[in-house]
Amino acid sequence: MKFSILFFSSAADEGDPYRLMIETAKFADRNGFSGVWTPERHFGKFGGIFANPAITSAALATVTEKIQLRAGSLISPLHDVIRIAEEWAMVDQLSGGRAGISFGSGWNINDFAFFPDRYAKRNEIMLEQIEALKEIWRAGKVVRKDAGGSDAELQVFPRPHQIEIPIWLTSSGSESTFASAGRLGANILTHLIFQDIDALQRKIRIYRKARSESGHSPADGVVSLMLHTFLGKNRDEVKATVRPKLKEYLRSGVELELSASRGGGAVSGNRTMAAEDISPEAMEELLDLTFERYFSHSSCMGTVENCYRIIRGFAEAGVDEIACLIDFGIPLEKTMESLAELLALKRKLGEDYGEY
Repeated sequence: MKFSILFFSSAADEGDPYRLMIETAKFADRNGFSGVWTPERHFGKFGGIFANPAITSAALATVTEKIQLRAGSLISPLHDVIRIAEEWAMVDQLSGGRAGISFGSGWNINDFAFFPDRYAKRNEIMLEQIEALKEIWRAGKVVRKDAGGSDAELQVFPRPHQIEIPIWLTSSGSESTFASAGRLGANILTHLIFQDIDALQRKIRIYRKARSESGHSPADGVVSLMLHTFLGKNRDEVKATVRPKLKEYLRSGVELELSASRGGGAVSGNRTMAAEDISPEAMEELLDLTFERYFSHSSCMGTVENCYRIIRGFAEAGVDEIACLIDFGIPLEKTMESLAELLALKRKLGEDYGEY
């Protein structure tokens, strides 16, 4: 089982917002973690400090040496694919070949202020862009219309370090996305917000089958599972520490979903929901229930011992990597203490799987 770290901070208005990202990425780099994910979010407190994962990855390239630097996720319909190729080739060169991208089609209607006409066909556009990026990455050129309406063959620089860039698809649980990732030969990044472990296991089988049927090795694809992560010496103390922070983090997420729904768009996972406001009492009840589910079944929170059992269960379901979401409001000092415990868990699991 591999471990990476993932960011999706809701603390957009706090001082020095990138210090946690930088310090924890350096820790992960020193201690054999597989990757660090930075997202793309726009126009809101919930994740809004991460407007461009190419920029955060370029910054991390200067303070790390080994860890893979990944977009988690790049909302590609908000970009021209040539700019994606240019920016990520820069990251790849700056890092010595450590760039990787998880693609998402997006869902927040406000984000599509960049390209309003793309919203209805965003998933189709994303899949087309993945194929286009692969070609540009390999060939280093693309044909486009110039300002005079003529075809122009454009050379794309810099040339990347890697021959091919590792690609994931981000899925909120759609079986079709798992199948698409398999057909593309891509990896998959997912979470447990809209699915449980049994549903996830079923979708992983769909993913592996799609890889095999499309001529890709079914065993080679990486299934990365995002889990909120915080470990300590005492489970009750961990619960008391994370409860208020995670509830506020979840509150930010619900408010973002409601805002998207009021605007007439989809919510995460391309689902729809009623746009009615939630009463304060109902909101607290919802957050309490969601927290209990997350803490007990859908996170890597607690002690090394109880998290070991949880992660073994995910490994048996077919998960290859845990993407540890660590930035949900816990102060840096406590987060670093948690990472020391996470490293102990990583080593314990590594011993089981012959990785040490």
